[in-house]
Amino acid sequence: MPTYYCIAPAGLLDAAKKAAIAKEITRVHNEVTGAAGFFAQVIFTDVAKGNHFMGGVELKAEQVFVHGFIRAGRSLPDRRKLVTGFTDVLAKITGLPKKHLWAYVVEIPPRQMVEYGHVLPEPGDESDWIASLPKEDRDYMQSMGS
Repeated sequence: MPTYYCIAPAGLLDAAKKAAIAKEITRVHNEVTGAAGFFAQVIFTDVAKGNHFMGGVELKAEQVFVHGFIRAGRSLPDRRKLVTGFTDVLAKITGLPKKHLWAYVVEIPPRQMVEYGHVLPEPGDESDWIASLPKEDRDYMQSMGS
């Protein structure tokens, strides 16, 4: 249900760091929201030198951004735990100071989202939603991350 885009300068994150970041973003999301890990997806974008500007000037420092889209309905304290958890994870894995890390979480109403081919439930209704899915779809969804 959540989709997290992780954007970094090309070459900053090798395959091992990307895998570690994806695992940790999924863990943080699960711990804060209780949503099963197979719902979380993390997508990486490498930005070539000369393609990132701040204040109209080419960015000189290495920075990492996480921009997440989650279902609306999470509490403000939980949304804060998500963004601070992500910056803690990024700092640990990348070795960058926190002033070089950015995290955003944007909420989308569940009824405006389709995942695994089905309109999403409200937060807290996941178990009933999963149980209502066709077995083939449920099995496919639950096989993610295995």
